Amino acid sequence: MKFSHFFALTVTISIFNHAHAELLFKDDSGQEVRLKSPAQRIITLAPHAAESLYAAGAGDKLVGTVDYSDYPPAAKKVPRVGGYSRIDLEAVAALKPDLVIAWESGNNMTQVDKLKALGLKTYVFQPNKMADVADQLERLGQLAGTEAVANLAASNFRQRLNALQSANANKPKVRVFYQIWKSPLMTVGGPQIISDAIRLCGGDNVFGNLTQMAPTVSVEAVLAANPEAIVATGMGEARPEWLSDWDKWTGMTAVKRGNMFHINPDIMQRHTPRILDGAEKLCAHLDVARSRRPSP
Repeated sequence: MKFSHFFALTVTISIFNHAHAELLFKDDSGQEVRLKSPAQRIITLAPHAAESLYAAGAGDKLVGTVDYSDYPPAAKKVPRVGGYSRIDLEAVAALKPDLVIAWESGNNMTQVDKLKALGLKTYVFQPNKMADVADQLERLGQLAGTEAVANLAASNFRQRLNALQSANANKPKVRVFYQIWKSPLMTVGGPQIISDAIRLCGGDNVFGNLTQMAPTVSVEAVLAANPEAIVATGMGEARPEWLSDWDKWTGMTAVKRGNMFHINPDIMQRHTPRILDGAEKLCAHLDVARSRRPSP
């Protein structure tokens, strides 16, 4: 056999073997996920997972998602398989996905385990830090075979994140109460990604010592913590009504100085590239709080 023929045959075998090589990943729950090839039919079980999949260049592979998956607009047209906390297992199976993307702290993990028991490949994400969003984009690109787009999106995210970190480094701390719901009164604990955003902006989450993702607290506990700023999110862009409920507590520093702020939850409570938009607003709010401090 001529060398050129042998070389061509070797390259052909190498390409064939590479194309059929099994893909092995370890997800954020520590479980191994094996794929015969990049996923072509993907279901996401959280709105932020659907959004990030589009950002990673794999939106055309999304065949099913959950309620409130509304960004980008194309996600609104994707079939629903229930809500993030209550999954329609039959609807998931009927769509014949070759990969299901789950959210560890948001999904009903008992149902996720049932999907695994049905033989469905399931990858669990749990981004708890701002930097994890970039890692998530890269992994989605690997899972879907869209690395070029995903890696660029991750790089852009890291550049913006680094710039935000530099701009807010060494600023005086602002004690922050972040309210995500009124009844029950809920905030974010230390492990939650919003706590990381607060730290990024030079803030100090007054309930950052709590280990739950979204702990319930009392009004008395908030008053005792005496935050310098209160940041609330509601159901959309509008200022949540419950922010005004604090006005009667005139002795609290945040109320006394008028440091009552709100942010659209879509850009603050979803683990997607848009969380940087939310973080920029948060940092700006904390700068306002600093500017309202009495002169020494």
